[in-house]
Amino acid sequence: MTTSGENGTSGWAQIQWRPWLLILAVGSVITIVNTTSVLLEAERDGDQLSWWRPFSWEFSSLLVNMALAPFIGEAVRRAPPRRDNLLRLLSLHLALTVPFSMLHIAGMVGIRKAVYGLAGDFYDFSHGALGRELFYEWRKDVLTYAAFAAVYWFFLWRAERPPAERKGDDRIEIRDGGAAIFLAPGDILYVEAAGNYIEFHTATRAHLVRGTLAAWETRLSERGFARVHRSRLVNRARVRAIKPTSSGDVEITLDEGRTLLGSRRYRASLNEEPTA
Repeated sequence: MTTSGENGTSGWAQIQWRPWLLILAVGSVITIVNTTSVLLEAERDGDQLSWWRPFSWEFSSLLVNMALAPFIGEAVRRAPPRRDNLLRLLSLHLALTVPFSMLHIAGMVGIRKAVYGLAGDFYDFSHGALGRELFYEWRKDVLTYAAFAAVYWFFLWRAERPPAERKGDDRIEIRDGGAAIFLAPGDILYVEAAGNYIEFHTATRAHLVRGTLAAWETRLSERGFARVHRSRLVNRARVRAIKPTSSGDVEITLDEGRTLLGSRRYRASLNEEPTA
């Protein structure tokens, strides 16, 4: 086992601060540009606008957004977009924009009222039309949520990608927590999906790796692995026997004695013949 470097870790705890810092950097630039633009436009139009007002407007929004960003990252981690249930997950994230927007509005309004109070002034958020203002802010917050979620998803996708193959090294590198583990293809019995993770099973233990079965299937198919179930790949070199069941599925016996179930849908991938 070899401790991995920057590109060799898969734990979400090790990379979740990176998208947050990227969002902070970009958000700070946008906030400064927006603030100075308001001040310059006010000066151009001859308006007497105190500098602290646009600063409180823009930076209160940034502060609350940065406080809420990790929760969006956690939502993406728990419900990442997948091709097999994309519509359901997009609907879920759209629904989450409502509490996100409510918290964002409550936080920034509270900060602005505090700043205005310290300056001896009063901040009016609704201007007599609360429903309109809430809808206006929610519409913007949907775009903010989508942008944050896209950044977190990109970093999550990078963390889930199978490590690049090393020239001259036939072993398969997996990232188990904070370590890189190198397995000979022949030592892997089967690979199985487990929620947002997959498990590499050997004769002695199972390695839990963040990722998707689809992401690994292409890589492992070149090493003799075949999909035998929607959530399982099997090393054909370790198959000792294949037995049809009454339901049309197959019972797969491995050379170390373990028995797995294969779906009729993927029966052809085994060619109905065990590999020696």
